[in-house]
Amino acid sequence: MAKLGDEPFIHEGCEITGSTFGRFVEIGAGSRITFSRIGDYSYCDRQADIANTDVGKFANIASFTRIGPTDHPMHRASLHHFLYRSPDYWDDADIDEDFFAHRKSRLARIGHDTWIGHGAVIRPEVTIGDGAVVASSAVVTKDVAPYTIVAGVPAQPIRQRFAPETAERLIALAWWDWSHEILRARLDDFRKLEIAEFLEKYQS
Repeated sequence: MAKLGDEPFIHEGCEITGSTFGRFVEIGAGSRITFSRIGDYSYCDRQADIANTDVGKFANIASFTRIGPTDHPMHRASLHHFLYRSPDYWDDADIDEDFFAHRKSRLARIGHDTWIGHGAVIRPEVTIGDGAVVASSAVVTKDVAPYTIVAGVPAQPIRQRFAPETAERLIALAWWDWSHEILRARLDDFRKLEIAEFLEKYQS
């Protein structure tokens, strides 16, 4: 098992372009990460495809997910690459800089302590709130509220992980900003305490 640290652990066969990584990050084999930021402790399993995305801390991203998939220009006469990757087809043509800039501007956002299930798709400009869960194979086209579980095509809310007041207290606690040393010191409580006990102990 990988020992994680300040530098990201990037498995074999990954393609990384224009992206940054926090501490204790792991990128699964064969994944492609483009123009994205992956926060501390977050990881993705094998064959994840993440583009133009801001991922918070402690995100759990399963295999074969697609986050921030790039769009084609549906409002033009053609959808095809030749419109914007033009030098692939003609020596005297330039790429469409405006089109690529527009793509990069359409950020998907993944909150802290989230779980993105196997094969899920999260569209550009969608925000997944802190503590939310996206079920396997879901296609998320709208924002997901914090601590909400969604499933289906298109994804719809199934239930809340916690009562609203509990979710609000967790967000206020923001344990994901605790230091590495504090997390270790409180590891047993993460493992053993029920959520009400945990909040009672650590929320002043």
